Amino acid sequence: MDTATPLTSANSARPAVTELRLSAFKTHRGAVLPLGPLTLLAGASGSGKTSVLQAYEALARLGAGHRLPAAFPDPAACVPERAAADGQGRRGFRIGCTVDGPAGPVQLDLAVQAEPELRVVGERLTGGGRTLLATALRDPGRSSVQAAWYTAGLSPVTRAPLPDDRLGTALLPLRVAGKTQGQLRVLAAAEQVVLALRSVFPCDPQPRRMREPVAVGEGVLRRGCDNLAEVLHRTRSECAKRHVRLAAAARAGCAGEVADLAVEELGDGMVRALLARGGGLRATPVERLGEGELRYLALALVILTGPGVLAMDQPAELPDAYRSLTVLADGFDRCLDRRQARELVCLGAEMCERGHIRLVGTVADASYARGVAGVTVVDLVA
Repeated sequence: MDTATPLTSANSARPAVTELRLSAFKTHRGAVLPLGPLTLLAGASGSGKTSVLQAYEALARLGAGHRLPAAFPDPAACVPERAAADGQGRRGFRIGCTVDGPAGPVQLDLAVQAEPELRVVGERLTGGGRTLLATALRDPGRSSVQAAWYTAGLSPVTRAPLPDDRLGTALLPLRVAGKTQGQLRVLAAAEQVVLALRSVFPCDPQPRRMREPVAVGEGVLRRGCDNLAEVLHRTRSECAKRHVRLAAAARAGCAGEVADLAVEELGDGMVRALLARGGGLRATPVERLGEGELRYLALALVILTGPGVLAMDQPAELPDAYRSLTVLADGFDRCLDRRQARELVCLGAEMCERGHIRLVGTVADASYARGVAGVTVVDLVA
């Protein structure tokens, strides 16, 4: 594993997930994965790379307030292989993370029962060597867990039931009064975790769907990047500087001479993207590009844009100085040649260094990225 440069003081105010723990999840047992500003999970097929991103995305959904079924649509598949059920037929899984930020390192650990019914059976939030929140399933007949959070007032803890299908940490800002130093400490830790988790954009560009003209709408990039042309139509007029950077990236990663990225209006509100060629050559519609070039363009667009252009749950109440974005890119190097992959890694490292974006991607081979400043490579073994 290559270690990246730690977070700088300039962006320490932005909460960030710096460690993911898969204690018992799918093929992973006791896995502790460090996450830097740009992290590449490398390994052969079957090493569990995609499972790591699935666990991260599930935590993000829970942090945004979603219920368990939305975070784990197939919970039985999350149970570790060969995990035996207990005497009551119960099986489950355990995941967690560490979030760094103004409140210091805060650890969240979650135990989920997948069978016979999906529910939270235990959650622990810790920071500064103290347990700030702990929940436990006391009565299987009730749809709640017993929670206790740190108070440090006349009573050291406050106890109350919480729903067994939600992340308790995400509910604390609605339940804790914030009158004592202990309560303020709990609130600071919980809000730090929630802010880091919910600022996530899962991305897996689908070239087949990117070839068709699309209707002009609000210009928000979707997970599969199928509306690439629509977003380019917006960024050309609203984000001139970033569009210039995107055109430069296209020149570096696409075949032939590329003068600019253009958008053609086809009528009826439809648009398609073009590679504008120099030297009097005709423009090339993106539907003629190969899958590698299309994925390269889509990922470059994701890296260079921000929360206002990506379809994600972004906390609008936060000032820009505290906003962060984590891109989860499954198959980051899929269909790309080494030159394209390295160009994207270098572009991502530059943007991550500025502190407005973090990126976690899965790759089959990270040799082209080793030694690039700011890149953490985590090798997974099947």
